[in-house]
Amino acid sequence: MAYFKSDYTAGALPEIIDALTATNLEHTPGYGQDHYCKEAERLLLEVCGIPDGQVQFVVGGTQANALVLDGLLGKCQGVLAAETAHINVHESGAIEATGHKILTLPTLDGKIRAEDIDRYVTTFFKDDTWPHMVEPGMVYLSFPTELGTLYTRHELEEISTVCHRHHIPLYIDGARLGYGLSSPACDLTLKDLARLADIFYIGGTKQGALFGEAIVSANARLIPRFLSLVKQHGALLAKGRLLGLQFKTLFTDNLYFRASQRAVDFAMQIRQLMQEAGYPLFIASPTNQQFFTLPNDDMDRLHQHVSFELWGPRGKTSTPVRFVTSWATTAEDIQTLAHALKEIR
Repeated sequence: MAYFKSDYTAGALPEIIDALTATNLEHTPGYGQDHYCKEAERLLLEVCGIPDGQVQFVVGGTQANALVLDGLLGKCQGVLAAETAHINVHESGAIEATGHKILTLPTLDGKIRAEDIDRYVTTFFKDDTWPHMVEPGMVYLSFPTELGTLYTRHELEEISTVCHRHHIPLYIDGARLGYGLSSPACDLTLKDLARLADIFYIGGTKQGALFGEAIVSANARLIPRFLSLVKQHGALLAKGRLLGLQFKTLFTDNLYFRASQRAVDFAMQIRQLMQEAGYPLFIASPTNQQFFTLPNDDMDRLHQHVSFELWGPRGKTSTPVRFVTSWATTAEDIQTLAHALKEIR
């Protein structure tokens, strides 16, 4: 069986396991005050080009999103996001549970556009009754998007400009950030993201860490008493060094991007195999998530050899599906898929 259902089914990169094992009996301060967290923060701020910025490590992506939105939004404010945004579809109301509404914008490819943000905010404040409504207080987007698509530098610059014009922060969810930045279709760098976004996070859980995300901001005062907010949300890990050590390892010797690049390369091989087998793209994604439309009979037969995910409910005759590669994908996995496709065609 080859596993393409998600990018967090395997444990962690061997380098991370080795680092955790080698330091297992070491005694360090808790709550992120250890030297591994401090060194990881230095490395991340250096690669992002914001030496005076701030990094806060948390365990998971939903934690990161809930913390940032709760820290940035006023009580009567909501967040602008795509209809397909992860926070709107796959986080079980985590944002709403903090008392904030998600204000959705239309999208065809998972991306939101500067003109739609501008139109929404401008129209909102032209309404004399706006004090009775949920005010748009920030913008959320993910890179890559939930559909694996990418914003260009120009698109992000336009969105950032609109956000600054309306004095609302831009937040980028980077759960799969490495896979996006490693795509041949990407014209952005970490330094670009740090320049254009007020705050974003660098994903670890889906990028080869056992768990963990790093929330990064160029403005260390953007969220006052951020550590206290993390604690209040039950997101402060006592053994914080487990997070710092993993990110220190990921950002040593370019491991984060080397592992991401391999995953994207394998994803492109999957795309080629599936298209050669006659299966159309459901959406064109240049990252580690690949989407196809399969006849149900072929899908059921392929599922006997390969693990992948139905993207939405099963259709009457055909169904959109998603294949996801990761740092753990191997050439043997691709061969398993190739053999399975020959058997079912």
